[in-house]
Amino acid sequence: MSEPNKSNFNTIIQEIIKKSLFTERQIEIILKQKKLLDVEFGVSKGAYYRQVAQSRSKVESVYYTLILLQAYDVILPDSDVISRLAEQLNVMKDSDFAPENERQIVDVIQKAVKQLVNM
Repeated sequence: MSEPNKSNFNTIIQEIIKKSLFTERQIEIILKQKKLLDVEFGVSKGAYYRQVAQSRSKVESVYYTLILLQAYDVILPDSDVISRLAEQLNVMKDSDFAPENERQIVDVIQKAVKQLVNM
């Protein structure tokens, strides 16, 4: 069983999750369902499967949102910036960084996202 106050994610990933549509628990559930994270939850089966359904519904909504925003050219379908950020985050997800480096990395990601959103 995972400890209630111990995160399965480093500070950079935690910051990304805070700005996402998902909670840490929902990301843990998604990763567990995809067999990418081995974690036990201290909740009843009913509560767990309710959270699984909520997480699945949110992921589905994200896909519909991406389709809609791409259809209206708000998000470009082959955005190199998003791909590069995701690749870098994939490399960093299991690493530890000095707090000052974490802040710099989060700032760079925030600036990149703000530029993408610039409407």
